[in-house]
Amino acid sequence: MRVVIAGSSGLIGTALVPRLREAGHEVVRLVRRTPQAPDERGWDPAAGHLAPGALEGADAVVNLCGAGIGDKRWTGARKQELRDSRMIPTDVLARAVADHGVSTLVNGSAVGWYGDTGAVAVDESARQGSGFLADLCRDWESATRPADQGGARVVLVRTGLVLAPAGGLMGRLKPLFQFGLGGRLGSGTQYMPWISIDDEVDAILFAIEHDTVAGPMNATGPDPVTNDEFTRVLAAEMKRPAPWMVPGFAMRTALGQFADEGVLVSQRVLPGVLEHEGFTFRHKTLREALHAVLDG
Repeated sequence: MRVVIAGSSGLIGTALVPRLREAGHEVVRLVRRTPQAPDERGWDPAAGHLAPGALEGADAVVNLCGAGIGDKRWTGARKQELRDSRMIPTDVLARAVADHGVSTLVNGSAVGWYGDTGAVAVDESARQGSGFLADLCRDWESATRPADQGGARVVLVRTGLVLAPAGGLMGRLKPLFQFGLGGRLGSGTQYMPWISIDDEVDAILFAIEHDTVAGPMNATGPDPVTNDEFTRVLAAEMKRPAPWMVPGFAMRTALGQFADEGVLVSQRVLPGVLEHEGFTFRHKTLREALHAVLDG
């Protein structure tokens, strides 16, 4: 298959491209700079521009665009940037998919859709939660509508916390734990919907190759754990103590609204669609995932 990817330079994209090629697919990468490689095509989503022929012969488009949710404090301007970096590219791609008759659009989304679920386990059948992230995910997913109306199969990949050897969540946590500064966040009772980078890219590949998958698809591991358990398992895998606790009020002071919606929020999200469709996880437990990540 010929797969066109937007957002190929991010944490997930850099792992997905070689995985697709390993599986025998041809990959075309959309870039916002001047193309410099045979597999690159230019585009400027803000201007609504896509290079002529960029989707020629494409069987699927994968959209992984979006500024990092927790990279900066959520000011009004930053919230708008988070929205624009998702909705604008998604709208451009969804319309292009419809115009070119591409059969499949796999679009990024996030478990932020569900808001705070507490200790209640939820799958793709759950209703939308509340908060900025839930509304962001709703609008992000809604931006794919032109592709759906044009007859494409649209998969909305609601990704959890991706565990990778470098970057992402582990890029922040590993240095802290290495120096014995790790610890639980707030009460530690909040659930964390983790997934290994290997399972994340395999799930996206699965969505591309299986036409029975459509609509929301949670990209999370099958065994979400609390922050307290996550802390203990990571400390054990790194052979470091994790005696500290960062109180909620301190995190709210440091991070603002993101503390409640991105760190202290509890999301016990299960991969219902993937399990129903017979997807095989490489890492079914947090310990397995962390062991692979830390050895990577």
